[in-house]
Amino acid sequence: MHDFWMQKALEEAENSLLKNEVPVGAVIVLDGEIIGRGHNQPILKKDPTSHAEIEAIRNASEAIKNYRLIGADLYVTLEPCAMCYGAIVHSRISNIFFGASDQKSGVCGSCEDLSEKKYFNHKPHITGQIMNKECSKILKDFFKAKRT
Repeated sequence: MHDFWMQKALEEAENSLLKNEVPVGAVIVLDGEIIGRGHNQPILKKDPTSHAEIEAIRNASEAIKNYRLIGADLYVTLEPCAMCYGAIVHSRISNIFFGASDQKSGVCGSCEDLSEKKYFNHKPHITGQIMNKECSKILKDFFKAKRT
């Protein structure tokens, strides 16, 4: 089932790619349904907070008319950064499922593991490497094309 939802997140990443943004996508699932979708678009929106996770959280909160996403699962193609992790904690998302690790800014185990910090009052469960090959490929292909 995780692959199914991650595939939906990859579809969101494709939306970023179409906008020439770093291809990261996210979906938020609650009770077996997608309640939020998002993809990277900080360049287009001229907003440094417009990461896939933040966009999906905003979309989901609007959909359920609540800033608390208790019981929800986040599927994101790239390991969250510190900003996104903070938003995830504040929204009370229950589970983070990510695809590719981020060796430069990932805080779910790669550079840091913020879930181990005692100062957060909510600790989502984290599972990584879901469809890692596919999630890594879209990013590698994007940056390879940028370099040529």
